[in-house]
Amino acid sequence: MKIIRQIVLYMAVALGANVAMADTAALEALRDGDMKKLNFHAQPAAAPLTEYTRADGSTGTLADFQGRYVLLNFWATWCAPCRAEMPTLSNLQREMQSENFEVVTIATGRNAPTAMAKFFDEIGVDNLPLHTDPKSALARAMGVFGLPITVILDPEGREIARLQGDAHWDSESAKAIIAALVSTDSGS
Repeated sequence: MKIIRQIVLYMAVALGANVAMADTAALEALRDGDMKKLNFHAQPAAAPLTEYTRADGSTGTLADFQGRYVLLNFWATWCAPCRAEMPTLSNLQREMQSENFEVVTIATGRNAPTAMAKFFDEIGVDNLPLHTDPKSALARAMGVFGLPITVILDPEGREIARLQGDAHWDSESAKAIIAALVSTDSGS
């Protein structure tokens, strides 16, 4: 199965395949394990411009990330699956971050900044942002009900995929999907 995924990825990159949202077959073929829960949308959905609080206390919107693919994870300090998933998001960020890709984490609901920092310290995460959505306004606007939820935004800031629940974001399948997205976009 791994060889088949690698062949599909190679063909998509080598042939300059257009992995448009109308044809997600190449991306879907890369899904394995936890990534089978990743659902690609038939059409991109506009992300809301609802504000969240950045780690530095200023406000931002998802439009701030336009120009690159974003793996956006909603989490909370009280969420046990989030605790297990967060190190895999950190590993993905460490391995795949580029000018074309970034992992962004937003704690939704009541999460004290000190508790968030302690959460990251306890699990050894030091490379992900401590953004917050204290009133869950962004989460509600994006239809986030339950945690964790991870969405993939395209460079235009549109939601193109969603995974409900936790996953191993540092798996070969996850990295192959991100690599296919980023390489296809940078090749156009």
